[in-house]
Amino acid sequence: MNLELYQQVCLNYDLPEYQLKKGDIATLIDFATHPHNQEEGCILEVFNALGESIHVVAIPKSWIVSLQSNQIFSVRTFALAS
Repeated sequence: MNLELYQQVCLNYDLPEYQLKKGDIATLIDFATHPHNQEEGCILEVFNALGESIHVVAIPKSWIVSLQSNQIFSVRTFALAS
């Protein structure tokens, strides 16, 4: 998978600790080398539908996929923790 900085990607797994679900869209903002030579990581920024930043998360590269032309966006409710 060829990933570039600042491209939009799709989560391939749920991240319940951040209230994020498989299929949510995020922006790839950096790559992170694993300190013990394991899988490379990605730093993602997640935005709400208005373009406001919600979370910045670090996850393994295999947990995201590139967007495809046969996909469409959808909207779901996201409850921010107080």
